[in-house]
Amino acid sequence: MKIRNYMITSPITINEDETISEALDIFKRNSFHRLPVVDSAKRFIGLITEGVIAANTPTSATSLSIYELNYLLSKTKVKDIMIKEPIVADQEMLLEEAADLMRRKNVGCLPIVEDSKLIGIITKNDIFKAFVEMLGYYASGSRLVVEVDVDRPGILKDIATVLSNEGISISHLVVYRDEKVNIIIRVEDTDGEKIKNLLTNVGYKVTEVKISK
Repeated sequence: MKIRNYMITSPITINEDETISEALDIFKRNSFHRLPVVDSAKRFIGLITEGVIAANTPTSATSLSIYELNYLLSKTKVKDIMIKEPIVADQEMLLEEAADLMRRKNVGCLPIVEDSKLIGIITKNDIFKAFVEMLGYYASGSRLVVEVDVDRPGILKDIATVLSNEGISISHLVVYRDEKVNIIIRVEDTDGEKIKNLLTNVGYKVTEVKISK
């Protein structure tokens, strides 16, 4: 899957000449933590985040009163403290590439830019949502974990054939490797024990069965 499948299209933005107070109001109203910044021509030029604002705001240990602090926030413009060259991405980037980029660069979002225009944004929450959906967490049926001691070509085909012969189709499938190979299978059939027996009878080790409805 690609970023375009999960990015937020037409995201809320803020103009570079707006104040920090206005940015904070948008954060509060929408439960945001970051905002793309655009210029008068609607070109993407930066990013403002709660972290950036906090880093540029006097702490309670200073001699500023609450009134002086509010005055400062109402006079400071977004363009004065925004991140001017944030890491961006293309909508055709693979989702896993985006996740790895965000992890390596320790950023919470990636603005999606095309011809200097902001066309979307993807956040860590969007990545989490994609991960949950790919694993079929919300799907009803049975979730089984098949443990394989020795990996070999054709295992997935064999498992799919066993289930297909019984009229059972696989809705989601994930393979992960540590010391052994673990195949996570989700099917719509809620009789998990029956499916476990089908696989066990042909030599597969099913280590976990969960039913969701």
